[in-house]
Amino acid sequence: MSLHTKKGSTMATQTSSSIMKGAFLLTMAGLIGKVMSAGYRVPLQNITGDLGFYIYQQVYPILGIALVLGLYGFPAAVSKLTAEQTEQGKVVSFQSLVVPVFLVLSILCGSLFVVGYSQADALAEMMGDGRLSSSIQAAFALFLVVPFLSVLRGLFQGNHMMMPTAISQIIEQLIRVVGILMTAWCAVRTGDLYAIGRGASLAACTGSVIAVIVLLLYVKKNRIWSNQRMKTSASYVKTMITSGVLISLNYMLLLSLQGVDAFTLVPGLIESGQSLHEARVSKGVFDRGQPLIQLGTVLASSIALALIPSVSQKRLQNQPREMSRSIRSAIKFSFIIALGSTVGLILLFPTINPLFFIDTKGTDALQWLMLVILLSSMTLTTASILQGLDHIKTTALFILGGIVVKVLANQLLIPLWELNGAAAASIIAVAFVFIGNIVILGQEMNGKRWFHMPWVPVLVSISAMMLVVLAFRWVEPLFDHQRLLMLVYTLSVTCIGGMTYLGLLLKLGAFTRAEVQGLPLSRLWERLLPKGRKP
Repeated sequence: MSLHTKKGSTMATQTSSSIMKGAFLLTMAGLIGKVMSAGYRVPLQNITGDLGFYIYQQVYPILGIALVLGLYGFPAAVSKLTAEQTEQGKVVSFQSLVVPVFLVLSILCGSLFVVGYSQADALAEMMGDGRLSSSIQAAFALFLVVPFLSVLRGLFQGNHMMMPTAISQIIEQLIRVVGILMTAWCAVRTGDLYAIGRGASLAACTGSVIAVIVLLLYVKKNRIWSNQRMKTSASYVKTMITSGVLISLNYMLLLSLQGVDAFTLVPGLIESGQSLHEARVSKGVFDRGQPLIQLGTVLASSIALALIPSVSQKRLQNQPREMSRSIRSAIKFSFIIALGSTVGLILLFPTINPLFFIDTKGTDALQWLMLVILLSSMTLTTASILQGLDHIKTTALFILGGIVVKVLANQLLIPLWELNGAAAASIIAVAFVFIGNIVILGQEMNGKRWFHMPWVPVLVSISAMMLVVLAFRWVEPLFDHQRLLMLVYTLSVTCIGGMTYLGLLLKLGAFTRAEVQGLPLSRLWERLLPKGRKP
């Protein structure tokens, strides 16, 4: 082998290693951010009550869309353009690439801000609460910061420098969470609960501006563009609009469901016979399920996606057996973890609701809503696989279809069954997207036996976990009136039930040895595998 070949091979290996480390870094930052995003909603509801929580959740989808565009969609599109320039041996020109891309994003995001700000009154009336108008206007201001975040993050990611994006994301989320909780405390003290919506928007904008400053500090240390002039391409606009928006849509499944509820739940509850005040409080009660869904989905999908080593069409063609094994393992892990989380939360929700949210309102509907964890985890895992196989447009179209299904189901079911109807509508919508993904993935895998589950070990393990949790329910009344003891009790039951589930899954051979070796503390888990277990 020539020296040149060895050098090229070494550089390729280093680049691949850098990309994998960067992807892991972004995944961890995203996981931390999502845990913070879910965790602060419990104290937020405790501070403001269901009415204050309702006000925040009405503007959250707008803030969420801006955050997704500035963290995933547009940075990925900018990163793609940057990588293409680098692969062609061209420099990333400030005048010819950075400025045009920034202008395109400024026009897009500026238009969203102008439309949203000017139509805030109409949007508030559609939500059934005209007092939300100023909060909606404040929320749309966040779109003005998105171009700055997107361009800077995309340039760093295109140069395989993931640390700036990861650090800026965590700082942005931390400032936002602290700002929201401080605003909630002040709003309750002053008696103006609708200030929560405006304050949350201000906190999000402040966090994003600080994130831009952090990214600019990294720019001072790292040369990520050149002042050399080059030919500007009209394809920049197409890439920003198509790739940026499509990628963003694939991160918006749960967010889109919340957006539909923001516009249709209160009007539907009023149609069912509730007063405006009752409907707003009921919406706040229903939103209690969102942080639990988010945590359960993040846990299941993150562990599953870690098992997919850069799924791509090329790898599926050149290494079909290895890729099929990775895909099967990812889907299996996602299903098994999400199933345990879903069943556990359904059984424990009569305890969790008063523990986290002070009272037992909406328990039945929220128990049904927990089924979204299982379906959304499977949907996110299969969608990520399909995106690696170049089906980005297809998965985005399925999500758009799911939004339409959610709107129609809400209009039909909420007047009939109130919060139970809203929960059923969410389940139906996510199931629609999941079934679409499964059909396409089945075609991509050439009809092979790729969707295989160890059903007997799973059913035995989940049944044992249910028996353990139900058995502990007999002693629950002893802790009913002390919140701290109830928290200790709930965590204990969760740990014991979870260990029972995992231990039996391993002992009954639900996982292969190779799958177990990919887990943290793999040596401990390997000891529980049945003797003679195949690799």
